[in-house]
Amino acid sequence: MKITPELLQKVRTATSFIAALDQSGGSTPKALLQYGIPEGSWSTPDEMFSLIHEIRTRIMTSPAFTSERILGTILFEDTMNRSVNGQPTGEYLWSKGVLPFIKVDNGLAAEENGVQMMKAMPNLEALLDQSTKKNMFGTKMRSVIKQANEAGIATIVKQQFEEGYRIIAKGLIPILEPEVDIKCPDKAKAESLLKSGILAGLSELKKDQFVMLKLTLPDQDNLYMDCINHPQVIKVVALSGGYSRAEANARLSRNNKVVASFSRALLEGLTKQASDEQFNKTLNDSIEEIYQASKT
Repeated sequence: MKITPELLQKVRTATSFIAALDQSGGSTPKALLQYGIPEGSWSTPDEMFSLIHEIRTRIMTSPAFTSERILGTILFEDTMNRSVNGQPTGEYLWSKGVLPFIKVDNGLAAEENGVQMMKAMPNLEALLDQSTKKNMFGTKMRSVIKQANEAGIATIVKQQFEEGYRIIAKGLIPILEPEVDIKCPDKAKAESLLKSGILAGLSELKKDQFVMLKLTLPDQDNLYMDCINHPQVIKVVALSGGYSRAEANARLSRNNKVVASFSRALLEGLTKQASDEQFNKTLNDSIEEIYQASKT
């Protein structure tokens, strides 16, 4: 799918939000348990991922899941390679007017200098080539800041931008996600250091190179406005980071021009046992709450 200037402008001005449905190996059992499927209900990884795909399919095919309120969806590689309603997942999302993104990181390395870098990604080139064939719009990759450590934060930002350049070269839009842990002892200072690092990285991008940013909801409202207004930034989206949906929405509504990219906060209350009517109502209510908070 060709990424045109018109499409980028649509993303830039949209008030709809991004649904994060990219739980991978480590977080999948917890997501299944939250949905009402206890651990031990599967015997192989493929069976586990088939169960999580059933949940994602139920969400993506729900009448509540529309492009009016959902801008994009972040997928795990396994989900990208499966089908929804007989169509490859990416094509199905495009048919609904929803942009597909693919999670490309391999998880987090051990903490060093107060941060967790992304693990090495030796297969990134192959995954990016596959993602373009599967009609992905962009990618997402996550690292985590645990302490307000200037050197550590600088390495996080450097790695995010370095990998971002590789993604841009493949014609995809990278979502850079240097998450600040909500339990960081000096979260406000860490966020200030992160903002400075991001702005420095953005200044190195060429006029035809664009990124999106996925950031923790900051302690200082509208902290990232300079990033939002930067010409090389298509969109700034917020992660819920462990906040409840109510708390995440309250914080989101105080940050202008930022839309949500929630995972746990989006899936709150959804269960396997719910009837389709109950499921769709719960999902619709959740989407509407998050959408209203994103519209500010």
